[in-house]
Amino acid sequence: MMSDLVSDYVWRKRLKEIDDAVRDIHIPKDIDNETDQDEEWCQVATADKTRRIRFHDYNEVFEIPGLYEKLFYDTLECCSPSYVVNLLEDVADEWDAELSDFKVLDVGAGNGMVGDELRHRGVRKVVGIDIIEEAKEATLRDRPGVYDDYCVADLTNLPKIDEGALRKHGLNCMTTVAALGYADIPPLAFLKALDLVSTPAWLAFNIKEDFLHGSEQSGFGRLIRQLIQEDYILPQCYRRYRHRLSIAGEPLYYIAMIAKKCKPVAAKLYAQHA
Repeated sequence: MMSDLVSDYVWRKRLKEIDDAVRDIHIPKDIDNETDQDEEWCQVATADKTRRIRFHDYNEVFEIPGLYEKLFYDTLECCSPSYVVNLLEDVADEWDAELSDFKVLDVGAGNGMVGDELRHRGVRKVVGIDIIEEAKEATLRDRPGVYDDYCVADLTNLPKIDEGALRKHGLNCMTTVAALGYADIPPLAFLKALDLVSTPAWLAFNIKEDFLHGSEQSGFGRLIRQLIQEDYILPQCYRRYRHRLSIAGEPLYYIAMIAKKCKPVAAKLYAQHA
């Protein structure tokens, strides 16, 4: 792990401001190393009850103030928001680009962890989009003012009114952190988000390294390779790092990529990755 790209300052400072409702988090001990991330769960105790929550049931996670931060960042040592944003800043600096000039579309924005990191580094405009209402509610509750706008919509079936509103922001950068693969953001949603930012534009995203293999089932490996081979995007930096620990205590490795969008998304790509 590249320690110089990892910082817990922003989220720890924010956690102190949140009306934390978590009394205790119990991670099951009888879990083997083969348990997939999509199957991970824990027991969460609040003032009124204890319940079992699957990690990827984000609507339930976001309903409890402080749970996302305490579970993924404090307990499982997730570092991806700071890692990816710091990497973006480093690469942009090599191009003499200022983050203050970036207008960012944060895809799979969740409860605003990435938006908080972007604001901390001087980004003046950040627009979030997520598919669940609970994500926006958690952001407004725990990180008010981080986003200039926050859209709740399905990028694979984006209403025209939402698309028009997003395009009016003149977005020139896209981030998506810890959201690609599984069922969270499919390839078609990634393509639509890529289409919503200008040409050229900056891209900063991460993905589990397994999803970039030729045999993976999510479709992202094929999509990313095609985008590179057909000059839609030009990679600037590619880093493998430890995203977080699994509930079995094993490292989960992701790939962080910084790239530039070089040409508009062609309509044929949607049909090829449907």
